[in-house]
Amino acid sequence: MLRKFLLATVATVALANVASAADMPARMATKAVPYIALYNWTGFYVGGNLGYGWARTSDDAGGSAKLNGVVGGGQIGYNWQINNLVLGIETDFQGTSERASATGAIGPIAFATTERIRYFGTVRGRVGYAWDRWMVYATGGYAYTNVGVDATATVGALTGTASSNTTKSGGTVGAGVEWAFAGPWTAKLEYLYVDTGTQAVTLLGVTDNVRIKNNIVRAGLNYRF
Repeated sequence: MLRKFLLATVATVALANVASAADMPARMATKAVPYIALYNWTGFYVGGNLGYGWARTSDDAGGSAKLNGVVGGGQIGYNWQINNLVLGIETDFQGTSERASATGAIGPIAFATTERIRYFGTVRGRVGYAWDRWMVYATGGYAYTNVGVDATATVGALTGTASSNTTKSGGTVGAGVEWAFAGPWTAKLEYLYVDTGTQAVTLLGVTDNVRIKNNIVRAGLNYRF
């Protein structure tokens, strides 16, 4: 009799455990992990920039000068992203206050000259490596520079002035880093070296061959479409 009672008790407990297990969900619910899309650099963009330039000039007479000043302008370009590789093309136009002045005298004639970079522009390719919202890149291509010379000569109460400028093509190379900080907005920091070779500047019938090597550091802001 005791044996039958024990068997019945064990059977009852087993059935209760089976029923309890049947009431449990078949699988524990898992919390979904939200998908965060990586930033895509592909598209057209426009923007502006502001920076500083310093240049060194040399001429046929063996003279040299150091020009420096503020640089600012705008740019437009296109990026095409392939995995982490970003290929692009960009063109920009820059106004500049880079200049250097000198004074002197030849006998009774006092003179003052100002050598300046009036503007320059570039058309460049860009090759970058992106990881999400950051990109580093190298850049290089075509450049042009407009160089001007102003001169003032004074003899007693008489003063005469003359000005001349010329534009010359050359090349540029550089590098930069860009950050996508808010939606389509990106910010960049960039260095460019611009060399447009020797430029012939004629002033008062005298032609001087001037070479300018320009260095630019600038910060920019772009809006991507």
